[in-house]
Amino acid sequence: MRTDDPPGGTVLSTLARAATRRPLTVILLWVLFLLLGFGLGTGVFGRLSDNVPEVPGTESERAAQYLDRVDPTGESITAVVEGVAVSDPGLRGQVEKAVADVRRIAGVAAVPDPYTTRGLTAEDGQALIVPVTLKGGLGDDAEGRAVDAAADRIKQIDAPEVHVSGGPLLGKQLGERAQEDVKNAELVSLPVVLALLLVVFGGLRAAGLPLVIAVSGIAGAFLALFGFSQVTDISVYAIQVTTMLGLGLAVDYALLMLVRFREERRNAESTEDVAEAVHRTVAAAGRTVLFSGLTVTVSLTGLLVFPSVFLRSMGLAVAAVVVIDMLAALTLLPALLTRFGAKIAPAKSRPEGEEGRFFARVARFAARRRIAVLATVVPALLFLALPVTGMKIEIGDATQLPSSTEARQLYDTVDAHFPAGTGVSPVTVVVKPGTDPATADRIRALSPSAQSRELPGGGTVVQLQPSGRVDGKEATALVKHVRDIRGTEPVQVTGPAARLVDFRGMLSDRAPWAAVTVLAGILILLFAFTGSVLIPLRTILTTLLSLGAALGVVVWVFQDGHLAGALGAEGLGALSLTAPPLIVAIAFGLAMDYELFILARMREARQLTGDDQEAVVAGLRRSGRVVTCAALLLAVVFGAFMTGGFSPILQIGLGLTLAVLIDATVVRMLLVPATMTLLGRRAWWAPRQLRRAHDRFGVREEPTKQAELANR
Repeated sequence: MRTDDPPGGTVLSTLARAATRRPLTVILLWVLFLLLGFGLGTGVFGRLSDNVPEVPGTESERAAQYLDRVDPTGESITAVVEGVAVSDPGLRGQVEKAVADVRRIAGVAAVPDPYTTRGLTAEDGQALIVPVTLKGGLGDDAEGRAVDAAADRIKQIDAPEVHVSGGPLLGKQLGERAQEDVKNAELVSLPVVLALLLVVFGGLRAAGLPLVIAVSGIAGAFLALFGFSQVTDISVYAIQVTTMLGLGLAVDYALLMLVRFREERRNAESTEDVAEAVHRTVAAAGRTVLFSGLTVTVSLTGLLVFPSVFLRSMGLAVAAVVVIDMLAALTLLPALLTRFGAKIAPAKSRPEGEEGRFFARVARFAARRRIAVLATVVPALLFLALPVTGMKIEIGDATQLPSSTEARQLYDTVDAHFPAGTGVSPVTVVVKPGTDPATADRIRALSPSAQSRELPGGGTVVQLQPSGRVDGKEATALVKHVRDIRGTEPVQVTGPAARLVDFRGMLSDRAPWAAVTVLAGILILLFAFTGSVLIPLRTILTTLLSLGAALGVVVWVFQDGHLAGALGAEGLGALSLTAPPLIVAIAFGLAMDYELFILARMREARQLTGDDQEAVVAGLRRSGRVVTCAALLLAVVFGAFMTGGFSPILQIGLGLTLAVLIDATVVRMLLVPATMTLLGRRAWWAPRQLRRAHDRFGVREEPTKQAELANR
């Protein structure tokens, strides 16, 4: 393979030619994609699931599937009525009539009378609970009709407060909340991002192009999620996470390309040759975008190692959005630049040494004081990461939701009027035929309020009511006690607490394999990009430091409760089980983003001057502004999504915001120049055989005249 046509070069050249020769065709194809995304793709909001902890093949999932087949009763929803004394004759008449009407709805199995059933009326006489149990084996449509009809009828009760949630209704309510949060986040973030881009570029045309790419990323997020929803469950968390990442990365990639385009126009012999400037932009910055997209995607492949449907679907969906952003930056943006780039002012010429002067000073300081920088920054980041050692994860309950949501209002009402533990999902034990009766008796003895019911075919369901939260210490301990007692008997445990125990086990079993998969992929890609063995290792170590620090702060805030109120949240004693794996996977990929931005400029400077020390300074001088602006814009996007008040999204948003800001400032501006200077020429070392492989297959291009001028 020729050295002037490296891997990716042919593809990028083809994309650049297509964009410059047929820009209108490319633009029209993307307009069609946008229409599909905002038309067909938004159908995903009605297909979201809240069944996050399900892991195929685990005991809890096998037991749940067994019950789905044989149990005549299915899921349930819960209503709570408050604000009128339950003894009020008018209220009692309405409730009894509503109960009778709901019992007649097709698909409803049972509705107990709260006035004659123990525990369903509050001791203070100010609230009552109406549980509605559905029939087992209902299809999705039949279940949805039954749930909607039951909820609508109960809400006709004339009382100050009537709230209905739980079961399949909870997923629908969370989907509606997710849609509202996405809309609000876009309304907040897009104007702020536009204002910041105006400051960066000083013109509306240049500032508007990243937003066009960002809108393409949002459309891609919707369309990708809708496609995946046809074959697998899509979590309620997926909308916010994929949209925030799609929006943020699109702005990142567009910013990098636009900055390079303006530089190419400034350094070109004629500013009229827009097509040539586009070609050079795609050849230089486009290669960085390509490898950045690949590294982020590889970081997300670690989620595919886990058998969890939630983690796999999130990994696939987010990776798809990253690829869409990358393609938009490499095709749509060059087409738009070809069409409108002549009206975008070239970058201003500045006296030699003036451009990026601040970042050059920071780089030189870190290079001169490299030992002091390492001795200060590394312990500081490790200190921030300390809370990770005590991290706990739980499924969580309605306390994770904003107080304005119906599920949270139901929870708060029950908590205010009923004894602790009321409404907490039980630990469900499936005692299959052939089980020793003595074993079943020992299991029942674990809870004084145990309830049993027979199943068709001779099995029994034993429901053990834990004290405390649905997935707290008591509930998970109860699961483990049942599994210890049953020995080899045909007994299985399911329910939220059992799913949490199985989810934790799955994470601990598969996490090492996920780490190996991601690290191997990142090492290969970074070697292909740099030709070095040590730079990828250094990159991974410094990235882990920033990632640990960000996750440590998230634990300190949301688990321990420090400053949680400032974010509209509260300390919950644990993180949502969704947050840590997503923060780790996505933040690791984003860190690679900025690393590649900087390494691309360092490599250019090194090829031109051959001076390893000065290449470090030149790399930061040329990329520092882009990296800082990109990190700030991404933080704005993540911050906008933290306005919704949904605790798991707050956790993910804060973790990603901190990871991006710490990585783009402390790590990339201080640790990178300090470690690169410490390594010196050895930083670019590779064994002879690997060097030959890189010369043949890796990224290796000759510096252009424009790059030569830019790096003077």
